[in-house]
Amino acid sequence: MRRFSAAYLEATRTGMWADSRAALEPLALDSRERILDVGAGTGELTGVLREESPGEVVACDADAGLLSRVPGPVVQADATRLPIVDGGVDLVVCQALLVNLPDPGAAIREFARVSSDLVAAIEPDNSEVSLTSTVHAEVPLARRARERYLSGVATDASLGSVAAEFREAGLADVQVRRYDHVRTVEPPYDERDLEAARRKASGAGLAADRAQILAGETTVAEYERLREDWREMGRAVVAQMEAGDYRRREVVPFYVTVGRV
Repeated sequence: MRRFSAAYLEATRTGMWADSRAALEPLALDSRERILDVGAGTGELTGVLREESPGEVVACDADAGLLSRVPGPVVQADATRLPIVDGGVDLVVCQALLVNLPDPGAAIREFARVSSDLVAAIEPDNSEVSLTSTVHAEVPLARRARERYLSGVATDASLGSVAAEFREAGLADVQVRRYDHVRTVEPPYDERDLEAARRKASGAGLAADRAQILAGETTVAEYERLREDWREMGRAVVAQMEAGDYRRREVVPFYVTVGRV
């Protein structure tokens, strides 16, 4: 499966559910006794679940380093081999996990084994991401980079709804809701915004995805041209920030799929 740094997870997940938690209503969090958050990473969803549920919420991840940032209880484990007895929790939930697994179905079947009631997956469709920016070159460049990245990723980065996979795993009463995670950058800029702009200007952000981009049909020469265009765009972002004029709005659609054991 794909691995991510703590900084990446915090940057992309912080702020989710801050505007609305309506899409989580089918999880019936207020009635849960024991919840397992699989692929918890640095615990952004774990914190939301603990706020919304009176029950125990256990964070689970294969990466001990990420889990070290999450207050207990935690358990280190692979999503397809959970150290939980059959029916040991009444809700298993994951966020942006299945999209990074080579076999999402194997994880879903394991979730169904350890849950006595519900299984829920909150997964993005990265092919539907929309972006607006005051730096006009940023929108087409982001689309170009995203398409090349998606073509090289071995997993299904546009997974979104997993209703079919839930039914194949034997889950019933499957329903899907959409939640749009909106990320905005506008004055006054915080340190995270400034760092993101610096990474654009240096090309560091794109460089982190080099292997995935080149795993697709992108040649090294095409990647280098993309990176140079990306750095030029980043310098324009920095200039607009210095003038207090930069604004950016990105919408990442997530699909909340819920099924009953």
